[in-house]
Amino acid sequence: MPGDSKTGIGKRKTFVVSISIFLIIVLTAALAGVRIFKEYERGVVFRLGRLVSYRGPGLSFVIPFFEKMVRVDLRTLTLNVPPQDVITRDNVSVKVAVVVYFRVLEPNNALTQVENYLFAISQLAQTTLRSVCGQSELDQILSQRERINAQIQQIVDEQTDPWGIKVSLVAVKDIDLPQDMQRAMAKQAEAERERRAKVIHANGEFQAAQRLADAAEIMAKQPATIHLRFLQALSQVAVEKNETIIVPIPIDLLASIMKPATQV
Repeated sequence: MPGDSKTGIGKRKTFVVSISIFLIIVLTAALAGVRIFKEYERGVVFRLGRLVSYRGPGLSFVIPFFEKMVRVDLRTLTLNVPPQDVITRDNVSVKVAVVVYFRVLEPNNALTQVENYLFAISQLAQTTLRSVCGQSELDQILSQRERINAQIQQIVDEQTDPWGIKVSLVAVKDIDLPQDMQRAMAKQAEAERERRAKVIHANGEFQAAQRLADAAEIMAKQPATIHLRFLQALSQVAVEKNETIIVPIPIDLLASIMKPATQV
């Protein structure tokens, strides 16, 4: 009898231990399936290989061993496209680098329609960059960056639309020119500045000559203005040079003075 009671107690202990282990395993599996998604995150769930849908934000549960979850960031992401060797339409070799700004709109398509959307966007941006810049001249690339950016953005956005990705902006980051081309452009800019300086100087000379011609025409109509101008010049010389100055008297001035005497 005592042996039977000990055997029963041992069985009960074994049963309790088994139940405890089972409950611990179930609780651990349940906790392992809990997922918390931030406001800008979504979790795309695959159940036995089949797409279920995305979940989040907030608290969600993934069935262990049966479901697999992949997190997707819905914020605007920045992708630096490495510099690309581009030959422009006027046969100039340059290196152009751009930055692509995009965000995922459809997490399901971003994972099922393309293998790696980050790598795919990078490759697509590189090929589009070479194509667009290859159709433009160097001066257009340097002076019309907004047009280049808009054209690249439109092409890349159209290609990524089936992936559920929106390309919001493409910006040319850097344009690396060869050394000989930089020197040639510096000489061209210097020659342009010299041309503008000469044009401005010539316009100033032309306007000065035009004013002198107008003044001469006025003086020709009124000879007294010549004498007034002459006296003004003498006063300026007298102030600057404190010396004896011999001033010739104009004949016209004497004639104007003597005319009233003869009339008397």
